[in-house]
Amino acid sequence: MSSFWSLWVMFLVVFNAGVTLFLFLWAQKVEIPVLEDGTTGHVWAHGVLRESVRRLPRWWVAASAAFYVWGVGFLLLYPGFGGFKGLLGWSSHGELALHAAVNDANLADLQSQFANLSPEQLAANPEAQRLGERLFVDNCAACHQRDARGNPRLGAPNLVDADWIWGGDDTSITASILEGRQGLMPPLGSLGADKVKDVANYVLSLSGAPHDQARAAAGAPEFIVCSACHGATGEGNPLLGAPRLSDSTWTWGKGDLAMIEHTITNGAHGVMPAWKSRLTGDDTRVIIAWLRSQSRERVATL
Repeated sequence: MSSFWSLWVMFLVVFNAGVTLFLFLWAQKVEIPVLEDGTTGHVWAHGVLRESVRRLPRWWVAASAAFYVWGVGFLLLYPGFGGFKGLLGWSSHGELALHAAVNDANLADLQSQFANLSPEQLAANPEAQRLGERLFVDNCAACHQRDARGNPRLGAPNLVDADWIWGGDDTSITASILEGRQGLMPPLGSLGADKVKDVANYVLSLSGAPHDQARAAAGAPEFIVCSACHGATGEGNPLLGAPRLSDSTWTWGKGDLAMIEHTITNGAHGVMPAWKSRLTGDDTRVIIAWLRSQSRERVATL
């Protein structure tokens, strides 16, 4: 805060405090003229209601004075009076740093306990699950949603099923979280609308979804362009981030014909940002543990 604004705030505080104190003291002594019946002469409701004057109760006066003293004391002890830092030296930044240090110490203690646990033990540990869930919500839920079920509109995959685009082992998932991923499906609209529709029907046939058999047969030879990444039978390739096409799991949309045609025609570009500047290897272990536990719960309810 600059010197000008500090002095301006001080002036406003002193001015308002002075006016308040003057009115408080003056109100204890001022005499308001009244009629013989003790009223001011103001009437309402055709004379039914008349305004009278009574002194404030002593407890009210004492409470008001106490609050005034408390306010002055607060400005002496804590920041608020312009640039004056207060006699206690308290600050919100210092308070935040103190709580952050305590939190970091607690986290370090927890992480040291988790370091000796296997991935299976971590996935069954309630404290690891709570920490993993909190880290996931803070860093991953914006795209993958709060329950980790993914968001087809963003191309953010479901993380609690058995389908992993870049590999589902702990090493691959850790690399995806810390280093990020870049997935690119090139546009193939140059095939023409008819051939795109043929290929889309062939893609549907790979998973046994309803499709036009004649168009699927016509699209099979054209799929050779796609097999370079997705494999000859649409089994996918984790090394390239090419998803499996022979199951019912879809990264973009719900696997309907229109969405598949749109993706083939226009391509798709999925980006998983790198989180190594915010998360550590220990953080990723508990996030993966929570995802594993959620995956088991999902399978148990199916």
